[in-house]
Amino acid sequence: MTAARHGRLPAGWDTELSDEYEWAPLRLPPEVTRLSASTRLSIEAEYRGWEVTRVRLYTDGSRRVLLRRKKSRAERADSTRPDQPDL
Repeated sequence: MTAARHGRLPAGWDTELSDEYEWAPLRLPPEVTRLSASTRLSIEAEYRGWEVTRVRLYTDGSRRVLLRRKKSRAERADSTRPDQPDL
């Protein structure tokens, strides 16, 4: 995870980050209802393999959400051995 990615996370959220997962922090504006947010996140989970790790609701009504999904074997191999060719 790059420093720029860490800077976009709320305090305390970077403690669980591991290299086995891809991480996607999202911000949902106050206009997004709880039902709409739930529907959107369900679609991400169903069709793209993301799961909700954390949700934080702010006093202005906005939400910060942290999604994760397992990296594929190829992505994990590339991150650990970037100079090795694929077999």
